[in-house]
Amino acid sequence: MSSQQNPAPDTAEAAAPAAPRPRRLTYAAALAALEGTALLAGGLWVLVLGLTGAPDDRQQAVTLGITLAVLALLPLLAARGLLLRRGWSRGPAVITQVMALPVAYNLLQADSMAIPAGIALAVVAVAALVLLVNGETTRALGIKGPGRSE
Repeated sequence: MSSQQNPAPDTAEAAAPAAPRPRRLTYAAALAALEGTALLAGGLWVLVLGLTGAPDDRQQAVTLGITLAVLALLPLLAARGLLLRRGWSRGPAVITQVMALPVAYNLLQADSMAIPAGIALAVVAVAALVLLVNGETTRALGIKGPGRSE
């Protein structure tokens, strides 16, 4: 066999079932999907109100609705990747949580019904971050730390 050829994988290894997905990874995916769904619902709501209602600036309302709907793709794709145990999916999921924290802070500064939404968003973002950086989640996604090639 030449040095450029790879041997076929052992049939016992190929037939072995993958380890079950850790619950923490499933919970992180569920939280990311929840955030994506909320963004999509909010974007569609703003879009419909912008088109059918009487907003101050129709173009701005439509743009905001489309922007929120498109931004919903990031956590939704990350959630799907987490469920499928793809290593790349942790990055977008973490970015989504980090972006959610300033939004939660701004909602908490309001003197309105936005305060409970800010509390809920902060709790979800912090919980998802804790789940995403957990060692069990990292191992399940096949992510190795810096300098660890084994």
